[in-house]
Amino acid sequence: MPLLIQNRRIERPGSTVDLFARYPHLQENARVFRSKPVVDVDPKCLLYIQQREFAATTPADNSVAVLGSDDATTCHLVLVRHTGSGAACLAHCDGSSTWSEVPLIVKAVTSLSKDPAKEGRLELHLVGGFDDESKTSHKLSLNLLSAFQRQKEDIHLETCCITEMNDVLLDGAHRPGVHGIGINIKTGEVFPASFPYKGPAEELRSARTFTGGQMADIYDSNKGVVKIGPCKWSPNLDISFWLSQDDDTILKYLSTSPTAEPPHFVQHIKSTIQFLLEHPSSDSVFPGGQPQHYRRTEQGDWENVNQT
Repeated sequence: MPLLIQNRRIERPGSTVDLFARYPHLQENARVFRSKPVVDVDPKCLLYIQQREFAATTPADNSVAVLGSDDATTCHLVLVRHTGSGAACLAHCDGSSTWSEVPLIVKAVTSLSKDPAKEGRLELHLVGGFDDESKTSHKLSLNLLSAFQRQKEDIHLETCCITEMNDVLLDGAHRPGVHGIGINIKTGEVFPASFPYKGPAEELRSARTFTGGQMADIYDSNKGVVKIGPCKWSPNLDISFWLSQDDDTILKYLSTSPTAEPPHFVQHIKSTIQFLLEHPSSDSVFPGGQPQHYRRTEQGDWENVNQT
């Protein structure tokens, strides 16, 4: 079954303008969502999702109370939740492989929602993008909607704060109104959010994406363990070139939306490149080809652990 809005099957929209014109309540829902206060999420209850990552969990998880992701400009934050089990999956999608990513997101939720006593439905929340000049956001919006339409499950579109409905003008420039979202796993509440802490292993995870890593599931909710890698990269000294470049040059060549990036974007890129220069081969980060594992301590921090 394809995507449903207000319990009715929708036809594939030709544009996001067309979608919002046909379903004006989606516009209103997006306005309401955009007007909510931004929540600074406590790292001690958070699992942060970076670009090209997803994670799923349930209300029974004692290690993670909030899934969250931010720094989305043209990227879209994709959240699927089952209303019966409370299982939820959050993904940070950049359009690199939308058609193969969406089935993974849906499966992550359905695999945690097999108890027949907990009847419910799959609900979809899409947040991200803006009215960017290259129409990157618009293309990703339409591809995500089309990919969800192709799934065999009934999926109900609840929040659609994307592209022009997530667009604001600031100093004459278009920018996304909402950069980040969180979901309270226990209550199912979805809210605009920001995250001062983006770990564990922030630089390692950024390096994986920077070197071409594809969408990855980073969390085992049954064990409460974050799993990173293993992934592969080779020495590339040429990237040191970027460390000497000014902010405008880095934004121009390494961002899909140079005028809309958060203030820390350039520093984030430089720290990722520095990490890759300090670890020129991925073998040094993943000894024996084994992943890195992290578990929540009693103090609420993520600790690197040896998995047995």
